[in-house]
Amino acid sequence: MRPVFEWTLGSRSVQLGKRTLIMGVLNVTPDSFSDGGLHFEADAAVCCGLQLLQEGADIVDVGGESTRPGAKVGATATASENGPQSSSDSHGVSEQEELRRILPVITALKRQRPETVISVDTYKAKVAVAAVEAGAEIVNDVSGLSWDPVMAKTLATLNCGVVIMHMRGRPDEWRSLPPLSDVVTLVKRELRASLDRARLAGIKRERIVIDPGFGFGKSFQENYPLLKRFDELHELRCPLLVGVSRKSFVGRALARNGADAPAMERLYGTLAAETAMILKGAHIVRTHDVRACADAARMADLVVG
Repeated sequence: MRPVFEWTLGSRSVQLGKRTLIMGVLNVTPDSFSDGGLHFEADAAVCCGLQLLQEGADIVDVGGESTRPGAKVGATATASENGPQSSSDSHGVSEQEELRRILPVITALKRQRPETVISVDTYKAKVAVAAVEAGAEIVNDVSGLSWDPVMAKTLATLNCGVVIMHMRGRPDEWRSLPPLSDVVTLVKRELRASLDRARLAGIKRERIVIDPGFGFGKSFQENYPLLKRFDELHELRCPLLVGVSRKSFVGRALARNGADAPAMERLYGTLAAETAMILKGAHIVRTHDVRACADAARMADLVVG
């Protein structure tokens, strides 16, 4: 049986565990690894968000900065005197540019579909504040509250849910990270430390969901034991979010004739991994392919229940 939680999002709560919730990916970026540029303009992004909802998304996760492998991220600097950045530079995307990308999308989605649960994918405290003020109810921090020194304290003051993800290093460091002997133990230990950091900052546990960060600082081979032993993360006594959609390790597993499957040919492998994670107790699945994942989740939930 999958544990059941009430996830507090501020003015409302969401039950997790009775069925799998689907979080649709909406990247408002020019350079994300699988769909960069497709929804970079606000109107296109809003249309995509509405389509995700129609296909069965329970949550729309809006992000304005890519954390693809090799990306330079981690900046909380403001835009230069020459104006906002048009894309990621050597220091990442500025707060102003990230807000320019995401706020019109969040605002339009909430205006057209007020009931929509919107998550903002950001590691910057000022972006989190502005997004929540615009209508986002979840802050999804891929850095585990570690890149912006005031993020944890800021989230403690906001009326929203929080996703704490595990990431090992930063995207431009991943190729040089030493191999791990036991990735699952490391992820559990470091997620526990992130939970302690959140608690000390004043973020209540009922507001938190955790994500082991598949692909984020893990080599191809290190992701497979994390898949196999995913259920061990229940030891942390938090709801679990999983994001394996179109990840490189899926492409490696589907390799043919020595070539990894490209991102747009990873659907079936993605669905297999997502289904396996639901059977091991995932509460939320973050995915690019909402309709297919929602159908798979409905079947898997019959087994979990």
